[in-house]
Amino acid sequence: MFEKLKSGLKGLVNKVTTTELKAENLRPVLSEFKISLVENDVALPVAERICDEMEKRLDGVQVKRLEDRRKIVEKNMQEVLLEIMLTNDKIDLLEAVEEKRKRNLPFVIVFVGINGTGKTTTIAKVARLLNKNDYSVVLACSDTYRAGSIEQLEEHAKRLGMRMIKHKYGADPAAVAYDTINHAKSHGINVVLIDTAGRMQTNRNLMNELAKIKRIINPDLTILTVDSLTGNDAVMQAEEFHKSVGIDATILTKVDADVKGGSALSVTYVTQKPIIFIGTGQRYEDLEEFNPEKFVQMILK
Repeated sequence: MFEKLKSGLKGLVNKVTTTELKAENLRPVLSEFKISLVENDVALPVAERICDEMEKRLDGVQVKRLEDRRKIVEKNMQEVLLEIMLTNDKIDLLEAVEEKRKRNLPFVIVFVGINGTGKTTTIAKVARLLNKNDYSVVLACSDTYRAGSIEQLEEHAKRLGMRMIKHKYGADPAAVAYDTINHAKSHGINVVLIDTAGRMQTNRNLMNELAKIKRIINPDLTILTVDSLTGNDAVMQAEEFHKSVGIDATILTKVDADVKGGSALSVTYVTQKPIIFIGTGQRYEDLEEFNPEKFVQMILK
């Protein structure tokens, strides 16, 4: 995964290693690198920030006779990428759920995103993860619009051995979420996972409806699912969802098929919210905790 981004970073390191570390010499190399980043789904503001920071850090650096120039370049690149990836918000999902369980309250998560990002499957993956860690889970189908949405989530619930709360198609999505939370409270269930209708970030009515659901149920977390294969569209989605309804974290899906990798850098940067998991396959267990440090190490290998 992320082969093209890795290749672009490696190419930059190779070129800079043989370039005199002065701004006038670095600029043409970094300009070419910026194009490579954008071609690999890194948003333009992010690509510009990376290149500007690299120029500032490397301009005028004196390399001692026995110093490894490559290591100097790689160390600076690692630090710049981590600055892009790290946010002030740290989310440990299991720890947060445990805190609510100690107070005998359900932890409520709303999942949002456009159609086709793998949102419903991701909910099932998160449900399995929580269940494996001894937390009870109930699912809520607040997608009362899309044909087959109720049956799809119901099938996942059946396979996972969990309860799902549903209303009829066309029902008020906020009412489904509200009823599910009440069910969780009365049955001592630890976590409520709410599926919402996929919606384009440009559809103002549907975005307002999502805001209404959040107002009524006041979730502990709002998680955006983003398809990493959609490139810069993923960045626009993240930006608009965060602006319209407010998100707390992102899950990147279909990462196993992403040869570019720029979405991971860009989504965090534009929202300043962490990526907490990545989807790496079709199976329920194909969900990995996202670690920015490990990600940066991997793409710099």
